[in-house]
Amino acid sequence: MSNEEKSKLALFEGREIRKAFHDGEWWFSIIDVVETLVGGERPRKCWSDLKKKLIAEGYFEVSEKIGQLKMVAPNGKQRLTDCANTETIFRVIQ
Repeated sequence: MSNEEKSKLALFEGREIRKAFHDGEWWFSIIDVVETLVGGERPRKCWSDLKKKLIAEGYFEVSEKIGQLKMVAPNGKQRLTDCANTETIFRVIQ
């Protein structure tokens, strides 16, 4: 797989979600997924609150399966971003 194929944007409901190929599978930006689901209203704050809620409810396995990968930020710079594989993204959405 070429480098270009390893880091692309996915589209969900017309919105771009950053993704990267890591450890043999696709990982997606959680912030981008949250922004798509809740609209443009402070996705980082929503994700922070959701992460705290998941941990408080005992869903430690979700937080343990979240990693930080470097992805291109809106300003064009590489930034560490909370990411998850497909399985974990679906758990977060639930």
